[in-house]
Amino acid sequence: MPTVLETHIQNRFRVQPNHANNNDTLHGGNLMKWLDEVGAMSAMRFAGETCVTARVNELDFERPIGIGDTALVEAFVYDAGRTSVHVGLRAWREEPRSGETERTTESSFTFVAIDEDGSAVPVPDLTVESERGQELQARMLEVEDGVE
Repeated sequence: MPTVLETHIQNRFRVQPNHANNNDTLHGGNLMKWLDEVGAMSAMRFAGETCVTARVNELDFERPIGIGDTALVEAFVYDAGRTSVHVGLRAWREEPRSGETERTTESSFTFVAIDEDGSAVPVPDLTVESERGQELQARMLEVEDGVE
């Protein structure tokens, strides 16, 4: 059974002018695409199968990420159903020279594991065996329940 921390993935994306909106900050659609890609990687690592996006459960843009900054995207599986995988996602603005970060976005996506024919397939149970894994899972379950 995979653990929360085994599904934890971080990726960085340099924000270029072609990623920007009219305010010279990262266009929300670009960040959403990056969240989806990193989230799918986490879901597939957990399920051991191809996973497709079924739902964007929550997506809060708290502050912008500017051109020249780095978008740091984090994903981890925090819950699973029979064929579904619930992935917690967070993004930070990272200043590339200093490494200073501030959280900009929090979200959760649901993915479904599929076989080669596109039919839903079962996923394993999720194991939460470390204190850090418990913290990550609890945070996302609170967001799901509307508690912040």
